[in-house]
Amino acid sequence: MAYWFCLEHNAVEGTHGCPNKDRLGPYETEAEASRALETARERTEKWDEDPAWNDDVED
Repeated sequence: MAYWFCLEHNAVEGTHGCPNKDRLGPYETEAEASRALETARERTEKWDEDPAWNDDVED
């Protein structure tokens, strides 16, 4: 089964839930889905620090 994190309700949902435009996922477990916002924040920080993706730096 897959799980999503609903951005509208700040809750974990199963397959049937809010529209995908309002959800993050899918995740394999409820625990992973419950960390969706934290995971997104961690990934954003990692990308912000990656010189290959940092287009704010001029060569």
